[in-house]
Amino acid sequence: MPLPTPSSMPSGPNSGPSSFGSSDRPSMGRGAALAPQTAPVVPRGTVSLPPAHAALICVALPGLAISTDQGQLTGHGLEGFYRSGRRVLSRCRLRVAGREPLAVQARMVAPDQARFAAVLSLRADGGPDPDVLVERMRYADGTERITLRSAADRPLRLPVEVALGTDLAELGAVAAGRAGPDLPASVHDSGMRWSCATGDSVVTADPPPADALASAGLLRWEFELLPGGARSVELRVGPAGARPLRVVARGATSPLAPARADSDDPRAEALLRASIEDLQALLLRDPVQPSDAHLAAGAPWRCGMAPAEALAAARMTLPLGTRLAAGTLRTLARTQLVGAGPGSGLIPGPRRQAGAQLPPTCTGQEATLLFPVVLAEARRWGLSGAETEELLPAAERCLQWLRTAVGDGTYLADPHPGGPWRCETQAHAHRAALLGADLLDAYGREGGAELRRWAGAMSTAFRQDFWIEDRGGGRPAAALLPGGRIVPYLGSGGVHLLDTGLLGAGAAAPGLLDQAQTEQLARLLGGPAMDSGWGLRSLGVKETGYNPFGHRSGAVRVHETALAVAGLAAAGYEKEASALLLGVLAAAEAFGHRLPEMYAGERRTEGGSPVPHPAACRPAATAAAAGVLLLATLTGIRPDVPAGTVTLRPVRGAPLGEIGLTGLRVAGAPFSVRVSRLGLAMVEEAADGLQLGA
Repeated sequence: MPLPTPSSMPSGPNSGPSSFGSSDRPSMGRGAALAPQTAPVVPRGTVSLPPAHAALICVALPGLAISTDQGQLTGHGLEGFYRSGRRVLSRCRLRVAGREPLAVQARMVAPDQARFAAVLSLRADGGPDPDVLVERMRYADGTERITLRSAADRPLRLPVEVALGTDLAELGAVAAGRAGPDLPASVHDSGMRWSCATGDSVVTADPPPADALASAGLLRWEFELLPGGARSVELRVGPAGARPLRVVARGATSPLAPARADSDDPRAEALLRASIEDLQALLLRDPVQPSDAHLAAGAPWRCGMAPAEALAAARMTLPLGTRLAAGTLRTLARTQLVGAGPGSGLIPGPRRQAGAQLPPTCTGQEATLLFPVVLAEARRWGLSGAETEELLPAAERCLQWLRTAVGDGTYLADPHPGGPWRCETQAHAHRAALLGADLLDAYGREGGAELRRWAGAMSTAFRQDFWIEDRGGGRPAAALLPGGRIVPYLGSGGVHLLDTGLLGAGAAAPGLLDQAQTEQLARLLGGPAMDSGWGLRSLGVKETGYNPFGHRSGAVRVHETALAVAGLAAAGYEKEASALLLGVLAAAEAFGHRLPEMYAGERRTEGGSPVPHPAACRPAATAAAAGVLLLATLTGIRPDVPAGTVTLRPVRGAPLGEIGLTGLRVAGAPFSVRVSRLGLAMVEEAADGLQLGA
């Protein structure tokens, strides 16, 4: 198969290598437009984002509270309470007896709440023992509870002041340093109120303050504390007249099953629990259809819908049930472009930086290729026939977009002029074609045979065109450029070649590489250039442009590490899969089991810890979902609910010892599985009629 030529590439003034760069300024693919946002997204690359790696971020979307370890909200940086992307309170400074308490501890109690401990000494002799213990509980829903406890041996009379203020700024303006000054306050009921042309905010206090000073935004109380006694003040902040925050993940309304892990390695349970809690904190309702839930990309920067990330996370969490996948698919189907033109069938999405050697990618293209894959695999996990048929027309439009975009060619190019043929895009397209064909056949729709023929022809060509032979055994090319030139760097994009998708009877779909090429890729991914010891680097350390903090040029991206673990395990390369898994598990422990979307790709050393990335979202949907995928991979669950079977392909090496997963969902019913220390798997609970496949 000849290499592509410029005549088959889109042309335009920005075509060719001169347009390649590292900018990740959001721009749109052809025919694309931003999907509706439930909360504003702060675009990377357009501002210098303030560091967030050390912040305590309470999340229960659309509510958000960002604090430093001092507990006081000073109005500096990102600090404050947010609702739907707007800062409703930026300043909340506590003074007791005319002094600020001394902060001694700050910690996350749950994804939506943080606890701050402080002390205050009132002794004239300056002794070391505190007289007052101060606890502040801060919640993402806009609640702050301040409790004063006396440790003194005498009654205390304590004047308490809380200074409040806000700028009512959007998060994007706060991140860019354009928030503006505090707005003037007015006394309102038992608290304060602020207003501007774009909104308002109200703080109410219980008990009501003894005094309120609008000019300083000050609330005052006088408390008497007996020895061992305690008094509390509860503040609530939010838009004027707003109802209490409705959190999606409350009890039965959550689309995610409350799964548990039981393992010889206690880190497994800690990771799964934290992952599910983070996923629940990032759940949003579609404003068009509130019964449909999807995941925001991450906090604090991306608290709205990001189509590709939402689909990727929904796919990785299928072991927790199909409700999240169904809600995400329905939400995105409503944004799909329809009508005439080359963009018809595309699910819109912004562009994403791809590193220094390639132009930004179109996440809309990625989401469009993921849509039929998620639908096909959700059906295997137990999505009902009625729900699948409802979503099938949108999947057909995605597949028709793919056929139109490829045309008479072999590969799928980027949808903007001068775009290259990326390795990972071909992997996405090949998987979409095979799983999409499987889906069409299951419902008697036409087009499956054509998709399989194209996928077969592309696979044959890919093994020649995209494989670079060298003395080290070869590697996949990152991309082909106009004129047939090759981008040869080794990066994590090759991971997607192992992520082939799930077909019937527990079988993985065939991939784009042959067996020898797959073995070589496994060796490369497991080698020291890519495996940092904390997870998979996004670019090999020997490549030009390597940067351990580059989110596409060397940092560890948790999502792709999890895909590498799953793909390597499915292909039989358990040694490499286990090493990457253990690395991420160690990193998760260092991060309190709340994995950020990425961290520095620096080499792991004895006694060291992973270095945070200052701009990483934490929590992040794909990172939290990756925790679910990593543990599910150990058990190798491969359901085929339409055929009434579930196949188990566990990791035989049992890198975490014995492990059991309970409370999963297959066929809409509880599912539990256990893998012994010998790597033998057994189903402990399953839906009636579900049989163990060969």
